[in-house]
Amino acid sequence: MTQQTILVTGAAGFIGFHLSQLLLGEGWKVVGLDSHNDYYDPALKSAREEQLRGHADYRSVKGRVEEPGLLMELFETHKFDAVVHLAAQAGVRYSIENPRAYTEANLMGTFELLEAARAFPPKHLLLASTSSVYGANTKMPYRETDQVDHQMSYYAATKKATEAMSHSYAHLFDLPVTMFRFFTVYGPWGRPDMAPYLFTSAIMAGEPIKVFNHGDMKRDFTFVKDLVRGIRLLIDAVPVRPTDGIVPEGDSLSPVAPWRVVNVGNGESVPLMEFIGAIERASNHTAVKNMLPMQAGDVPATWADNTLLRKLTGYTPETSVSDGISQYVDWHRKYYGGA
Repeated sequence: MTQQTILVTGAAGFIGFHLSQLLLGEGWKVVGLDSHNDYYDPALKSAREEQLRGHADYRSVKGRVEEPGLLMELFETHKFDAVVHLAAQAGVRYSIENPRAYTEANLMGTFELLEAARAFPPKHLLLASTSSVYGANTKMPYRETDQVDHQMSYYAATKKATEAMSHSYAHLFDLPVTMFRFFTVYGPWGRPDMAPYLFTSAIMAGEPIKVFNHGDMKRDFTFVKDLVRGIRLLIDAVPVRPTDGIVPEGDSLSPVAPWRVVNVGNGESVPLMEFIGAIERASNHTAVKNMLPMQAGDVPATWADNTLLRKLTGYTPETSVSDGISQYVDWHRKYYGGA
């Protein structure tokens, strides 16, 4: 069987690293593109990618997705079988401070990707969206067929825009596209701007943690290895344009394009205080909680309906918060130290 080649953008990032590891383990040739920017400690990105470079089938490319012509050159050189686009400016709160970074990386970066895919089409193009696009929706759990018109942050707005952009290219140029909306992802090698790191570091140091909305928050916490398994299985679930424009009930497939969007979440909404309790138990420390009001751009709850993922792949993420946090805290201790 001929070895397949895949482009993973954001390969030195949290999710990109785990996905690249999984693909390399399955025998794919992985081209990993990452800018190693300083949104958070580049040393963590370098440490992740150092592990990937140990594989003979991994090729590292340093650059920004929005750099004109870079993706076009990579697509022309490698003729990718599949592409998973994870590179983006992440973070809800930072998008309030620096919206330009989101315009450049998320909008222009996606444009460069779509133009390259138009010129050198892969068999399947998969792009990361986010549960944040559900915004002000209050009906739970979130389904892909729900209307999503009221984003609460500029980060979410750029991600919703990339869904619309990719749909237009799928329709016009018959590009098979899957957008996946992932929920609150956590696990070993996680980002230091996210709650698991912030909570674990502070709790183990005996420092107070910030608990927003006075703890009245729920999240669909998704373990990273479950998430990347879902992405991997979706690579094989290539959407096909309906010949008659009829879409099966519950499917988010477009009636006019080989395009769909899929939730990848754990499928349950866990109270924030329960999540903090899991960190307390795993670290054997008690949290000092600083209760604060809701932050701008945030939402009180998220919850994924995984029915479509299961229908397409037969898979549902299932790592419990207790097990996932235990694995995260073990890694945190090894990497950062702490009692």
